[in-house]
Amino acid sequence: MSIRQIARLVGISPSAVSLALRESPKISEATRLRVHRQARRMGYRPSPKVRELMAQVRASRDTRSEGCLGVISLYEHPRPWELSKHLSGIYSSMERRAYDLGYGIEPLWLRAPGMSLRRFRAVLDTRDIHGLLSFGSPILDDNFPVELDHYAVVTVGLSIQTPLHRVTSDFYSDTVRVLDKVHSFGYRRPGLVISRYEEVRSGHAHSSAYLGWYDRKLPEVRPIPVLRLEWMEERSFVDWFRQNRPDVIIVVHVSDALPELSKLLRRHQVTGRGQVGLAVLTHNLEGTGLSGMQQDQNLMGAWAVELLVARMMNRDFGIPANPRIELVASRWVNGGSLRRVR
Repeated sequence: MSIRQIARLVGISPSAVSLALRESPKISEATRLRVHRQARRMGYRPSPKVRELMAQVRASRDTRSEGCLGVISLYEHPRPWELSKHLSGIYSSMERRAYDLGYGIEPLWLRAPGMSLRRFRAVLDTRDIHGLLSFGSPILDDNFPVELDHYAVVTVGLSIQTPLHRVTSDFYSDTVRVLDKVHSFGYRRPGLVISRYEEVRSGHAHSSAYLGWYDRKLPEVRPIPVLRLEWMEERSFVDWFRQNRPDVIIVVHVSDALPELSKLLRRHQVTGRGQVGLAVLTHNLEGTGLSGMQQDQNLMGAWAVELLVARMMNRDFGIPANPRIELVASRWVNGGSLRRVR
């Protein structure tokens, strides 16, 4: 059966049938349902080869004005990515990948003065925005507004507890990779120092990976207790170090804390030539002279856009019953804070 036959039976044009079968928002939902119902009755199935070819043809066009994706967050600032190098990298990557796929992105301030969720929905509908990229929330375990549940949504990170499609760093695997790396260098007594903020924001993945790694790699050795800090409390760190004497310290903290960490280590002569090794897991590590893992903002932004566009094409709107989670591995950065140990 052909598209022309379906069109004749439904009473619309062949082009409208084609758009309906591709779930185009240009065709009303009632008409799309009528077309799909008639197509099923007639045993119509689109050729996967043709669909693949048409996707390639559409991808080859310059379609910058084809659609728009909204960019939102639950932050009080209208554009939190302008205050953070980490979020700025993700936002820039979103812009580039959206452009490649024929979309623009439009920042929208959810918490603007006088903005209600009803009004916000009206803004989205007026601008024909069906997909939202969310930068999450500064509040851990925040909830996504249920009033926005008829849009396709992809969020970055784990701060929003609502079951959404999301892209986040692979915190667990990143920690295991760092521990395997320092072990290959000859270190045999790693200790973990982590900020409480990063501990919760990662879903406790770093400490879980650390304890699991010890059990798997050094089953005969009792793990050094994890040191959890609010920021960089010097007395707590020094006491922990003197009591446990790690030969390498794994630090998980925000990038802004690294200068203070370096000063603390120098004051107490903890690291340096012939001293204890140091590896850091953080948002931005390049240029610090430290070894460790840096989150891949480029992939996080690109994958968020790709996931959102795929959800829109599949008409996957609302809070998903089975959310998809994309885990992005961080990048290893070579610095001068590790050495080969005999």
